[in-house]
Amino acid sequence: MVGFSLIGPPRPDAYDRSMPDVSVSGPDVERGEEILTPEALAFVADLQTRFGARRDELLAARRTRREEISRTGRLDFLSDTADVRAADWQVAPAPADLLDRRVEITGPTERKMAINALNSGAKVWLADFEDASTPHWVNVVGGQVNLYDAVRRSIGLTTPEGKEYRLRDPDAVPVILPRPRGWHLPEAHLTVDGEPTVGALVDFGLYFFHNATELIARGSGPYFYLPKMESHLEARLWNDVFTHAESALGVAHATVRATVLIETIPAAFEMEEILYELREHCSGLNAGRWDYLFSIIKTLRDAPGDHTLPDRNAVTMNAPMMRAYADLLVATCHRRGAFAMGGMAAFIPSRRDAAVNEAAFAKVRDDKTREAKQGFDGSWVAHPDLVPLCAKVFDELMPTPNQVSLQREVSVTADDLLDVAATPGPRTLEGLRTNVEVGITYVAAWLSGNGAAAIHNLMEDAATAEISRSQIWQWVHSGATLGDGTVVDRALVERVVAEEYAALVAAGGPYAAHLETARALFLATALDDDFADFLTLPAYEEVLRAGG
Repeated sequence: MVGFSLIGPPRPDAYDRSMPDVSVSGPDVERGEEILTPEALAFVADLQTRFGARRDELLAARRTRREEISRTGRLDFLSDTADVRAADWQVAPAPADLLDRRVEITGPTERKMAINALNSGAKVWLADFEDASTPHWVNVVGGQVNLYDAVRRSIGLTTPEGKEYRLRDPDAVPVILPRPRGWHLPEAHLTVDGEPTVGALVDFGLYFFHNATELIARGSGPYFYLPKMESHLEARLWNDVFTHAESALGVAHATVRATVLIETIPAAFEMEEILYELREHCSGLNAGRWDYLFSIIKTLRDAPGDHTLPDRNAVTMNAPMMRAYADLLVATCHRRGAFAMGGMAAFIPSRRDAAVNEAAFAKVRDDKTREAKQGFDGSWVAHPDLVPLCAKVFDELMPTPNQVSLQREVSVTADDLLDVAATPGPRTLEGLRTNVEVGITYVAAWLSGNGAAAIHNLMEDAATAEISRSQIWQWVHSGATLGDGTVVDRALVERVVAEEYAALVAAGGPYAAHLETARALFLATALDDDFADFLTLPAYEEVLRAGG
């Protein structure tokens, strides 16, 4: 049993219930006792008991909606929320430290990468517990330790080789926006009344409990990125979590600010409703392009019509459906006084090949120029060396802190968002090989505890691995053909997997010990008739079996 100790005056009914049985398992984590205090665990347990069942209902609603899409091949804007879209309302004004977000750096909460992000010169650091982090217990708890120190500007590191990592200027670091796990991911190492907790509530709850009042005292606040939502009802749940957490810890209402990633195609049809549900706690939407592509494939994988995409690297933001998605996001955000945040520049600069860098930098510059001209208020990069390039583009094209006042009228229909067939580009054997090689390599890295893996000078995360395996599933199950007429069937995929796996084994590398498990996981999720909603769910079971 765990008792409760509150910071500030709780609401009268804040904890008027039987104390739940909270259990923590998993390996020891250095300084973990500073995070997993009885009071913090009680706070997380309360979130779980109050909101866990609603989360379960919303996941069930996802499955029901997907089954309907499978039958009809259609999504549309909601008729029963038309009044919300027609009404005149705005999200809450942005706090002062979130007015300028022209360049944001993303990455896991691993200590060295955290320090590098804080020293990068970016305006915001997305501290990632989600796609760029494996939910090994040491990452979950260790990441909270690192954020605790980062908030207090005391973070540092001395490596076994004696190399020092410190904050260059503690008074000039990015605003920290943690990204908790998506609603679908459990946390098996922390149970309440014998049941796994919701990973999102663990990540949010521990961070909020330990850092909210400290952040406020420092002139900032508890700000978050929210991933993988599929409906405004899921946003409503987050809003209720925020409202309760603020009340329970005596934090002023509407102190929390959240930026929602629109990275599922169902959410693209509910952008305004999502902003509305979170309007007192919201600061914007983000165009999460990679997960969005995965969601298109997953959602429409067996629906009537042609929904097969070309090679993943051939799908750009200039594809008609992607341009419609971005235009709608910018117009929706600015109409409601919210920020529109652009997508990821995933390139990792090479220290050995200047030609690779030159070509990649040109592509990044073009992409950020497109975003700035399209009206985005800032964008993402995955590496500190890209921060100056992204900042320069937005400095030239966005002399003001943001472009929220820039109102653009766009006409985007449901057909525009669903126009998958108009996406230009080939399907090739090389594209299939890339999917297999990158997919297996990334899953091996993920199993080893590294959720952000540099592969071929790109920062790959769970989103790109999901594209790789779901695209193969769709090609096989739809009987898609490559440009030369070859049918993509199970035999072809198994042959390519065998060849790419053999090459990876021969090459060795830091993830070699996990390659066999990664191959089996990737093959199963790419070919089994029953489509796994998320690759990370069976992969998490492997992590648990291995004691992670």
